[in-house]
Amino acid sequence: MSAQTYLAYDYPLLSVFWSMLLFFLWIMWFVLLFRVVVDIFRDDVLSGWAKAGWLVFTIVLPFLGVFVYVIARGKNMGRREMAQARAQQEAFDAHIKEAAGGMARPSSADELGKLSEIRARGDITDEEFRRAKELVLTGHGAAEPAGSTARTPSR
Repeated sequence: MSAQTYLAYDYPLLSVFWSMLLFFLWIMWFVLLFRVVVDIFRDDVLSGWAKAGWLVFTIVLPFLGVFVYVIARGKNMGRREMAQARAQQEAFDAHIKEAAGGMARPSSADELGKLSEIRARGDITDEEFRRAKELVLTGHGAAEPAGSTARTPSR
């Protein structure tokens, strides 16, 4: 048994560089392959037969199929991805607005009702009630959302 053992100094630095480069390019090709396959299914312009043809082409001849797809249809890959990302963002924003809609700010009448309850319990004085009521009615109280254009009373 004369098995040859390789030590670290038996593998030159340039060979390490080329091995890492090939490994990196191999990983990048897989990323490109998956992006092409996702783009084939995402494209609404292609018919079912065209999608099947491109998919078979990229699976049977993977290197050639991916490179031909990128050359032939690569210009619009970014546009389709941006449109899909924009649609997802709009759906997310709509969901957030819908969820936040249940937590609407109380109206001025609700605020005045709460203030009168607090005054009736004796937690605030009549003067504090009057000042808070003026703030609510002029739009500077908690009933108006931030950034609203409520007019201030002229003095």
